[in-house]
Amino acid sequence: MQTIWKGAISFGLVNVPVKMYTATEDNDISMRMLHKEYNVPIQYHRTCPKCEEDVNWSDIVKGYEYEPGHFVTFDKKELEALADEKSREIRILDFVHLEEIDPIYFQKTYYLAPDESGSHAYNLLVSALEKSEKIGIANVTIRSKSSLAAIRVIDGVLSMVTMWYAEEIRPKEQVPNLPKQQKADKRELDMALMLIDQLTGSFEPDKYEDDYRERLLDAIEDKVEGKEVKAAPEEKKTNVIDLMDALQQSLKQMKGNPGEEDEDEGEKKSAGSKTKRSTKSRSGSASGSGARSSSKSKAKSPSKKAAEGAGKAKRRSKTAAKKTGS
Repeated sequence: MQTIWKGAISFGLVNVPVKMYTATEDNDISMRMLHKEYNVPIQYHRTCPKCEEDVNWSDIVKGYEYEPGHFVTFDKKELEALADEKSREIRILDFVHLEEIDPIYFQKTYYLAPDESGSHAYNLLVSALEKSEKIGIANVTIRSKSSLAAIRVIDGVLSMVTMWYAEEIRPKEQVPNLPKQQKADKRELDMALMLIDQLTGSFEPDKYEDDYRERLLDAIEDKVEGKEVKAAPEEKKTNVIDLMDALQQSLKQMKGNPGEEDEDEGEKKSAGSKTKRSTKSRSGSASGSGARSSSKSKAKSPSKKAAEGAGKAKRRSKTAAKKTGS
């Protein structure tokens, strides 16, 4: 991991030197914008509309538009001076329980590791947070951006989750077309609760996959191989008349799945045994040497589908290695 920030966590008079690392990564597949006629990547230029010339980064300053067409400007040194020494400090203001914070406030998670001289203080803060079962609420400035942050322990490692300030959360009253609160129909509510019970389980993050990403990777592989890309058939839409019908059909589907799986499994076993018997009788009637020769050649030749799958897997591993290297 690459260090993206160095500083210290402070609470009271205690200082904990730390290094910061990103805890998450974006696995979206990056695509470039091309000119349709030539398949050439589009280029962007920083151009001044007044002199109609390209502008170098050294000639660019930041400005705030206080009136249309009127700006006050700041160069890099002025902005750094405003950040002052607090830009290298994660200052804990309060300690609270995690359950008190609505997830709407959370932004991005970072890991915090001790600096060379901060292991003792780091371990002390980890132990104190674990023992108290609380998290720290802090102020932090990263890359000229100030934000609220939650300092908590994840599997024995200090982490920092950037948070929105209260003034940055939009009030729900601004959401258009919200229905008025009404008392739910008892039968519909009971069926909705039954459906929730059917779908309730433990949170296992590994079982959730990005289906769109997989479909896109398959489509990319097919195009590289010169194949025609075919979209998956749409699921049949059920003619649901009202909410009660939707709930009833959902419950039927949930209850029907286990039986269908058992039935499919039974059919597979039955078909497998029939195939085995049929193969055995045919091999008995055929000539011994010819049958042995034929079966041996079939066993050695891999299927075309398996070969294509191996090729795709190999290319995907190359793509993943290239991304890791970059």
